[in-house]
Amino acid sequence: MMEVIAPLMPPDLSQGIVVLLLGLSFLGSLITVAFGIGGGALLLAVMAVTLPPLALIPVHGVVQVGSNIGRAVLLLRHVMWSALPWFVIGSLIGVAIGGQIAVNIPPWVVQIGVGAFIIWSVLAHPPRWLSRWPILTGGISSFLTMFFGATGVFVASYSKSLSLPRHSHVATHATLMSVQHLLKSVTFAFLGFAFGPWLPFIIAMILCGLLGTLFGKSVLSRMTDARFHKALDIVLLLIAARLIWSGLSAAI
Repeated sequence: MMEVIAPLMPPDLSQGIVVLLLGLSFLGSLITVAFGIGGGALLLAVMAVTLPPLALIPVHGVVQVGSNIGRAVLLLRHVMWSALPWFVIGSLIGVAIGGQIAVNIPPWVVQIGVGAFIIWSVLAHPPRWLSRWPILTGGISSFLTMFFGATGVFVASYSKSLSLPRHSHVATHATLMSVQHLLKSVTFAFLGFAFGPWLPFIIAMILCGLLGTLFGKSVLSRMTDARFHKALDIVLLLIAARLIWSGLSAAI
């Protein structure tokens, strides 16, 4: 086992941690395909306590690029392409601004703010500007992802506002997140983060995520649209509660 894991060992990570994260990459992708959201946030939460702080957001971002592209390709015919153009423009603006800010926004502020927004969008009708102003949604979520990492729950609120069938929701959300994480990863590369030592680990994480995507698709196909959206709301609320709790704990 050690002979297989050894080449994947990035700096400062033990064999046990590498195995744990590979397993979570599989589970996270399965959860995201089956329930629309949640896997990226789950993976980020564990990576936050196992990876060096400076590597957390860049490495998580590249892993999410691979995982989301895999989901998008698998469900390509279900993608709502008209949702992309203005969202992509907004994402370019948000990443550019976020990459230039030297002072970090306190993570607890972002956690509480995003958590409260998610609860609002689930319990109330999704704000009209989410679907009417995708450039704003793309800009805000891309800006936040430079500091916070997993803003898929924010983008999921945009996808949810489009009222798509379950397969189209997952496919469109995966495509939007592929663009956003790719832009973020390129920005971190320009800012000087050395991805080289992490590449074998990142590739292994992506491959485990693709396996999770295949298993998750079979779960998605067995669900009805009504059950999917109900499960999505529950997952969103649980993630929002966790974000607010973490934010309040850090602030006190």
